Amino acid sequence: MTETITSRPFRTAAPGAPAALGGLGLFTVLLAAALPLVDFFIVNVALPTIGTDLSASEAVLELVVAGYGVAYAVLLVLGGRLGDLFGRRRLFLGGMAAFGLTSLACGLAPDAWSLVAARVAQGASAAAMLPQVLATIQATTTGPRRAKAMGLYGATAGLSMVAGQILGGVLVAADIAGTGWRSVFLVNVPVVLAGLFLAARAVPETRSARPEPVDVPGTFLLAASILTLLVPLTEGRAAGWPLWTWLSLAAFPFVAAAFYAVERRADRAGRTPLVPPSLFAIVSLRRGLLLIVPFSIGFSGFMFVIAVALQQGAGLGPVAAGLALAPLAVVFFLFSLAGPRLVARFGTRVVPTGAALQGVGLALMTLAAWRSWPDLGLVELLPGAAVAGAGQALQLPVVLRLVLSEVPAERAGVGSGVMVTTQQSSLALGVATLGTLFLSLIPGMGIRDALVTTLLVQLAAVALTGLLSLRLPRTIV
Repeated sequence: MTETITSRPFRTAAPGAPAALGGLGLFTVLLAAALPLVDFFIVNVALPTIGTDLSASEAVLELVVAGYGVAYAVLLVLGGRLGDLFGRRRLFLGGMAAFGLTSLACGLAPDAWSLVAARVAQGASAAAMLPQVLATIQATTTGPRRAKAMGLYGATAGLSMVAGQILGGVLVAADIAGTGWRSVFLVNVPVVLAGLFLAARAVPETRSARPEPVDVPGTFLLAASILTLLVPLTEGRAAGWPLWTWLSLAAFPFVAAAFYAVERRADRAGRTPLVPPSLFAIVSLRRGLLLIVPFSIGFSGFMFVIAVALQQGAGLGPVAAGLALAPLAVVFFLFSLAGPRLVARFGTRVVPTGAALQGVGLALMTLAAWRSWPDLGLVELLPGAAVAGAGQALQLPVVLRLVLSEVPAERAGVGSGVMVTTQQSSLALGVATLGTLFLSLIPGMGIRDALVTTLLVQLAAVALTGLLSLRLPRTIV
């Protein structure tokens, strides 16, 4: 038996068989999966209000976004390993509780630097919680039930990224009890309390049968690799690209090479490193991760850029800026529900079809920005956003399901950690690269031309995603 399961009285299983994750348990872990992604995007439309209220500079505001994203990305694989070692339910509950407390700290932050510190802690707590979601699904479901659960996870992930931005605009404008931007963080507290109550009743305990100790050298080198890449890219433009940013970027390939060497040595010695290189021998995992990178870079970059352009250029308020993407969210949700049936019939061929649809939708939005500026809003973006949403729904849920489809149950924690780290690092990289490009082009080109240029760059990333999708395995195990 590869997996050790400890069930609560309400959750029974035949001897030697994993405890099944019921409907309430699946709802609970998907709720937890939504929280970190919602919080990555929810601040985009709140940043102008935060800057005004806390007298924060542009560099500090970027840290409000980047501090969360970088801490989250750095610690995700470690969170997966700790779940394998100490029990995934235990880490899930602890991470969720910490997420609620750090959300409260964000909402009560008295100044900008306190908010940055709370956001870093919030990202760390999310890294303890989220890997347990996928690992629990992998360990407690099989066959069609796992396919359905992973499809719902992918749909939740994609919808959360769009819904977060919409929700942020609504909450800021609603100014509930005078909380203003603080409500985008405080709203997490009751959700977390409900999630903890449900998780205690419905999520079974699982852990690896052969847990490995924490890979300390690998953990430090992975953290250093991510930090040397993401920190200078996110802070460089606002800081004026000082010497340390270039030195950090120059150090990145050497630190990454050292990380790979340490992990390969541990793998060959029979130990389980933080990120086992042997894991990448799984074709579905390797090719799926390669596709996640350009998809996530383009997605997060687009969400950040469109939020800034609609508010600072088109003059929309936070609600209108958020709701301009509502067609994308609605169509994504509808098409993601049909995804499992389409995959069952056509296999992964739906992914290049989705990339083509996303490209058409993005081209329509680019044309709308060029022709309608500055009168750009819900109506002008609707056709392109709807088509792009359909295309994204045919890609993300399918690829997330594919990546973990052949990962052994005993490596569920590390596999989910690697996948989510790749996704989260790419999301942060998208804001850093496309966001920096857009903001750098504004002084010389104006907001409209900067937006159009950035969208065309993203279109190239969509084309790359489509080409990579042609190399995916045709079927999902």
